[in-house]
Amino acid sequence: MPAHSPIASHFRSKLTTQVRRVLPAYLVLICLFIFFCNTHFFTAPIRAAHKYKRELRYQQPLQTAGTVIPRKIWQTWKTGPLAFEQRDSDAAKTWPAKNPSYRYEVLTDDNSNQYVEWHYGPKGFNRPDIVNLYRELNITIIKADLLRYLVMYAEGGVYADIDVECLRPVDRFIPERYSEQEVDMIIGVEIDEPAFVDHPILGSKCKSFCQWTFAAKPRLPVMMRLIENIQDWLHELSHEKGVAVSQLELDFNEVISGTGPSAFTKAVLEQMTAQNHGKPVTWDLFHNLAESRLVNGMLVLNVEAFAAGQGHSDSGNHDSRGALVKHHYHASGWPTLHPRRNHPMYGEVEKCNWNLECVAQWDKDVAEWDTLSKEEQDKRIASKPPPPK
Repeated sequence: MPAHSPIASHFRSKLTTQVRRVLPAYLVLICLFIFFCNTHFFTAPIRAAHKYKRELRYQQPLQTAGTVIPRKIWQTWKTGPLAFEQRDSDAAKTWPAKNPSYRYEVLTDDNSNQYVEWHYGPKGFNRPDIVNLYRELNITIIKADLLRYLVMYAEGGVYADIDVECLRPVDRFIPERYSEQEVDMIIGVEIDEPAFVDHPILGSKCKSFCQWTFAAKPRLPVMMRLIENIQDWLHELSHEKGVAVSQLELDFNEVISGTGPSAFTKAVLEQMTAQNHGKPVTWDLFHNLAESRLVNGMLVLNVEAFAAGQGHSDSGNHDSRGALVKHHYHASGWPTLHPRRNHPMYGEVEKCNWNLECVAQWDKDVAEWDTLSKEEQDKRIASKPPPPK
């Protein structure tokens, strides 16, 4: 059929008309596809504005004048006290024994969801985003970290890990020179080793407050800041790894920096700065802390108070008058589920326990290792003595 025939012209005209009709729909589909593939990019301004509004909310004046930290002690564990193993029971009993006027409560894996739904659901703070996030989480240590912060924001009191023994009554946590009313939160130094700040593995953990024991008034901005920081971090991680929050798998450093001591410390310093009219509050204020320091309602105790006996950070020992609790670490099995960086020949640098010479030798050995051939590396691994039983 000739290209210029009336039938060919009619066909082309009809085809062009059909293309014109469906083209807008195709363009919309293409735009939607591009948008959803780049949602994280397109929604960045919205998220930035939301974060700015949140920051303003964190800086609102505290409504804590005349109040004190509630006389309540919280612990969380897999089971309730009646099913505790002996070692957990022995440590847990010290809290009500040394603080008979305090209420004592243990939240468990079976009732924590109900607790979060009650306090953060429609009858509470009406934060379905927090309720949904908590329910979606499948990583035990992340849920445990988040739960303690949710509890302390909702009701306040004293929180202690199940393997922490109370050595002194909670009334001793606040030195006599301070009034209870002016103390909104009590925290202690855990790691004070700033010499390692530039170390690729230890740097993010070398300056931190302890979160296995702390106390707070309810509804403090610092707690909500921490909760929402964790919320943002989990969603960012979910986006980066391309999996749902429920499917996330984390290594040791991600846990520490995301919900553990590093996250806790970051939120505390951010809130101290916010309540200091934006003038930065840094770790320098707490390095080599000899006694205690009150900063904008947050009482920081020295390392001996909550973290004695560590063998680093000049932490002293549990026999001193300044040691308030003793951490037994028997409930801290979570690191085995979240691997650290473990060198095939030289193991984990954390085993050095912040000893400068040991860490320097580890760094030197690892640097030399990288210069060896694959054959030589295999040979050294084969001759490596087995670990002691």
